[in-house]
Amino acid sequence: MKTFFDFNLEDKILRAITEMGFEEATPIQAKAIPVAIEGKDLIGQAQTGTGKTAAFGVPLIQKIDTTEENVASLILAPTRELAIQVAEEISKLARFKRLRSLPIYGGQDINKQIRGLKKKPQIIIGTPGRILDHIKRKTLRLDNVNTVVLDEADEMLDMGFMEDIQSILSKVPEQRQTMLFSATMPPNIQRLAKQFLKDPTHVSVIPKKVSAPLIDQSYIELHERQKFDVLCRLLDMEAPDLAIVFGRTKRRVDELAEALQKRGYSSAGLHGDLSQYQRDQVMRKFRDGSIDVLVATDVAARGLDITGVTHVFNFDLPQDPESYVHRIGRTGRAGKEGEAWTFVTHREIDHLHLIEKITRHKISKKQIPSLAEALEGKQRITSERILEEIQNGEFNEYKGAAMQLLENYDSVHLLAVALKLMTDDKNDVKVFLTPEEPLQKKRKKDFGNRRGSQNGYRGSNSSRGNYRPKRSQHRRDGDKRRKYNNG
Repeated sequence: MKTFFDFNLEDKILRAITEMGFEEATPIQAKAIPVAIEGKDLIGQAQTGTGKTAAFGVPLIQKIDTTEENVASLILAPTRELAIQVAEEISKLARFKRLRSLPIYGGQDINKQIRGLKKKPQIIIGTPGRILDHIKRKTLRLDNVNTVVLDEADEMLDMGFMEDIQSILSKVPEQRQTMLFSATMPPNIQRLAKQFLKDPTHVSVIPKKVSAPLIDQSYIELHERQKFDVLCRLLDMEAPDLAIVFGRTKRRVDELAEALQKRGYSSAGLHGDLSQYQRDQVMRKFRDGSIDVLVATDVAARGLDITGVTHVFNFDLPQDPESYVHRIGRTGRAGKEGEAWTFVTHREIDHLHLIEKITRHKISKKQIPSLAEALEGKQRITSERILEEIQNGEFNEYKGAAMQLLENYDSVHLLAVALKLMTDDKNDVKVFLTPEEPLQKKRKKDFGNRRGSQNGYRGSNSSRGNYRPKRSQHRRDGDKRRKYNNG
């Protein structure tokens, strides 16, 4: 496992990466960044959604002098949607170094782009057609470019951009660093690499064939802003004994754990910024059932071996199939059943299908549960708790008050009100979370900007009251004597 501190990066870049909440480098980043920092030409072969933007963005930003007044780096992308996504991530990575970047793509007012070019950006991210248009208009000069990135090169060639790419690169100095990233390496990509790259280093991250464990796996397609409410409804309906919710970043984990606490769920976060003492405290509470929802990053959950986890929720889709298998493998242990739920936005569907292909397992699609279904689940849990307490027989001190109530009210009405008090929302809590950046995905056409405009999303009335979910007598007794492996 490599972290970004292993690459000898500038403090300003490390600060940006830290604030973005990332803990460790993905496989393609771990292989590509050291090579790119040395200034070598590079061919990176990896699927979409594996962190390719940072793989070329970090060394590209490290290389640029802040006093540069010309375009120093050019990134070509096949669609305007991808160009926008790459530009957003580059902007975040370069924020503390204060570099200027500009996305250029078809469909946007060209005069607006010309005004942006007059501000002397050091990094241009664009689609081949519009980049060539600006070159012909003489509104964009590439005489001082020292780094070129061809992102999703196979997609660009499939869309017929070969001649445009050749024309653009003919305007760039020959003494430059060129990085080519592609999910596949067909003959036309190999010819392109041979034509424009000099003695390139080839780094490849091909997903291994992995088998998903025998766990009931489902996914829900939804908008980013719906995720939190849907998670609350599933927690109400499924009533997990112990559940792990996976978030992509440390910031996501902190926000989500706090939001769940506000809704009345006993939860805590686990990520790499916690001290060993804090981590041990969280794990102790999770093991003994003091908390039943653990929110964690992939890194923090590595090595966890906890018996009794009944549910795993992928709040954010993992970046690679191996991480997916690792996550859902936290449940269904020791021959017991387990359930895994994954939240997927529309633009992540292709990445989900890749996970299905690599794991050789079809993940069932489920609909978003309704409020009525969530309420029914809470009522069922409350009823089970009442029956469990009857079996325990520890309620004699309440019999007198119950008999007094029965003298004046119908027993059915009394029980219905008791269920309502135990089930209904105690607090109408509004919860806001910061949406994460979505994974990149391929598009066959230049569809335009479909970014969500949400700055957060708020919970609805699907929260449960401040009560503990049902836990069987065997579970409670077993907690006291079960030995756990810390992994």
